[in-house]
Amino acid sequence: MPDRMPQQSVTPPQGGDVLVETLETGAAAIWLNRPGRLNALGSDMVVALTEAVNGAIAAGASAIVLRGKGRGFCAGADLKERQGMDAAGRYQHNRAINAAVNALAAAPVPTVAAINGAALGGGLELALACDIRIAAEGASLGLTESRLGAIPGAGGTQRLPRLIGISRALDMMYTGEPISARRAYEIGLVNACIPDEELDKAVADYMALLGSRSAATARVLKQVVHEGHALPLADGLERERQALGAIFGSDDYAEGLAAFAEKRPPRFSR
Repeated sequence: MPDRMPQQSVTPPQGGDVLVETLETGAAAIWLNRPGRLNALGSDMVVALTEAVNGAIAAGASAIVLRGKGRGFCAGADLKERQGMDAAGRYQHNRAINAAVNALAAAPVPTVAAINGAALGGGLELALACDIRIAAEGASLGLTESRLGAIPGAGGTQRLPRLIGISRALDMMYTGEPISARRAYEIGLVNACIPDEELDKAVADYMALLGSRSAATARVLKQVVHEGHALPLADGLERERQALGAIFGSDDYAEGLAAFAEKRPPRFSR
């Protein structure tokens, strides 16, 4: 299966453990690029990933899609590297992985994880930090840290239960057993389960769909949902009303109304 979206590429990816590609839609495709190690998260790689996410936001990317080169999305922390560390070094390595995960989670734009092959440990935690997860049928997903006598340490103990419920999350973490993409779809862990050979097209189509919507409105929507989720319902509803009031005066809303009246696709600002 090809692992590029050339029909959408404007700026080709550069070399290194993390590649950044600009798509025609204005989105950034960020690639994990250690295929020989199933994109395991080494110390240098996670620093580069954090910089790539923050750089894409600073450059005005309208959305971010995270992908893995080769036959896997991400196998998690680089355990070969971690074996050579003392406890303090392992803790710092984990903090660096957290920084990358948190950069994705804090991104103010839509974020998508396109999961091929294995998404294990820190790899799944990267995907959990994204808004949307699209998985190939052949993918496997798991928080496997219990096999090493550890617990997830980059948000898995908190984000997974919030997504699929405490009991199912604990089952996955207690056993450390990966689940199939089909099962992940059934329990709401991923938004779509796509035949392997169709993953590239499905991701490209989804990014194109996001690109046809107002980027400014998507930012507001994400902010309102996340802020409101942490508030009492009445306060969240008030936050929604305030945001919509501001949108009613925006250029993009005026363009949306004009496009509707003229029976044409809207031309939103990026």
